[in-house]
Amino acid sequence: MHKVKIFGVEIDNVSFDEATEILEGFLTSDRLNTICTPNTEIVMAAKDNPSLKDLINQNDLIIPDGIGLIYGSKIRNKPLKERVTGFDLSVKMLEMADEKGYSLFLLGGKEGVAKKASENIVSEYPNIRIAGYHHGYFKGSHIGHDNHQEEKKIVEMINESKTDIIFVGLGFPKQEIWIAKNKERIHGKVIIGNGGTMDILAGVSKRAPEIFQRLGLEWFYRLIREPTRIKRQLAIPKFVLSVLLDKEAIE
Repeated sequence: MHKVKIFGVEIDNVSFDEATEILEGFLTSDRLNTICTPNTEIVMAAKDNPSLKDLINQNDLIIPDGIGLIYGSKIRNKPLKERVTGFDLSVKMLEMADEKGYSLFLLGGKEGVAKKASENIVSEYPNIRIAGYHHGYFKGSHIGHDNHQEEKKIVEMINESKTDIIFVGLGFPKQEIWIAKNKERIHGKVIIGNGGTMDILAGVSKRAPEIFQRLGLEWFYRLIREPTRIKRQLAIPKFVLSVLLDKEAIE
């Protein structure tokens, strides 16, 4: 699989259809496969943080979630094929699970969010078996409590549920840390850190309208709705400027 390195973060240069094909292979494998969904903000956070970069690069599939990554790769003539969002790939997984009867475990969100998301999922995808769910407020390796009893209990819950797919919505970088620290002892086919996907599935938050998605302006829509995100969204212009100034930013 061809990769495009952006500030050392190894993004898989795949289209959505190609990512779906890879996902199909994951779901028939005999081991746990990890998916990471870096956007511009995540790449900028990893740029000067080697441990975070390694954390991302060790995943089995690393998709280009941010529109800034697409623009940056084109600036340096190493174009990524297209933006592949964690949300869209997660929904594709739900469709595949509904068709094939795969099971799903949801981990993350505030109390009640994972439960509500599971109810909405079953309503739309009746052939999915909800293996279980748990909120994201527990002591675990993602917040410095490695091998805590609460974390052990959740891993046991996941394994006992015999789930195929695990959605982890703890936010970046907590979900990536948690997956990396626990993947060797979790049984399943696919685990993905998909941030706010669970909130959208639960109806707690809404995705940007389609016109914003098509134009690559989801970040702008979120900024309009949540002006406090301004510091986070500054990562986009900083990223573009960094790419322009550094000829070796993208390989």
